[in-house]
Amino acid sequence: MTLPDEFRALVITETADNQFARSIEHKRIDDLPEGDVVVQVHYSSLNYKDVLSATGNKGITRKFPHTPGIDAAGLVVVSSNADFQPGDKVIVTSYDLGMNTAGGFGQYIRVPSGWVVPQPENLTAKEAMVYGTAGFTAALSVWQVIENGVKPDDGDVLVSGATGGVGSIAVSILSQLGYSVTAVNGVVDEADYLKEIGAKGIISIDEACDTSGRPLLKSLWAAGIDTVGGDILATTVKSTNYGATVTCCGNVASPDLPLNVFPFILRGVKLIGIDSQNCPMPLRKKIWQKLATDWKIDRLNTLTTEASFDELENKIELMLQGKHIGRTIIKMTD
Repeated sequence: MTLPDEFRALVITETADNQFARSIEHKRIDDLPEGDVVVQVHYSSLNYKDVLSATGNKGITRKFPHTPGIDAAGLVVVSSNADFQPGDKVIVTSYDLGMNTAGGFGQYIRVPSGWVVPQPENLTAKEAMVYGTAGFTAALSVWQVIENGVKPDDGDVLVSGATGGVGSIAVSILSQLGYSVTAVNGVVDEADYLKEIGAKGIISIDEACDTSGRPLLKSLWAAGIDTVGGDILATTVKSTNYGATVTCCGNVASPDLPLNVFPFILRGVKLIGIDSQNCPMPLRKKIWQKLATDWKIDRLNTLTTEASFDELENKIELMLQGKHIGRTIIKMTD
């Protein structure tokens, strides 16, 4: 395989008036950061972090010009590491990809080999990006629920942010594994979509968010997978069964947790943070293998909107407007 003279990439540029402009530009391989593996990106996906980077959020990306894209799947073109050969199918997610390292919204990336995961058999590049960081995070959350002993017959599992990428995939995996899932519906009514991906029950944000200030609530849930933080996470923790497991992976509602210790010392609730960015490689490979085999979602197409590279700008705008549901994957090849 040979490298091209140029390739296309979405570039975010900071202007003189502290604004940020987005455009698709031609780049050269020499423009990419150091690394021992060059990957031709066939598919990427759109995540909330990508939108933050694409709008100039300095908490995500410190220096501009920059190419976002925290997910990439494609083929190795050049490798100086013996573990990877040209033509190998690979996945790159997490670590610093797309944050301060040029990411998957470029048709080529160059990264350290320690970031690269061999693409499992029975999983295409397109399917890998339907999962992406969101699906990997959802799967890590499900893994923790199962590892902590929660079984399908223990009761309902509550999933917040259920129309988003992480939430949608968590609902789908849990449902496929035989769990009864109650999904928290968003501001826009997406009840039909949530039922289609496997939710048995649906509640509103108001129902999921207690404002009474009570330290404990009626036991309702065998487990919770929270993607938003804030009052919904606190309410989930306060309304789980004895010995329940609640995972936490997001803070779009709030990074604050209005909670006291009573759920933990009176009900033995376990609150587990989910970090997909620096997940150890042995567990990372195990989770990707799960997603390719017994956790592979039957209804991947239901979760997915596919867009071309040239449609990426429109999809970013939809996410900024809160009109995005499920997963959007970006076909990066021309």
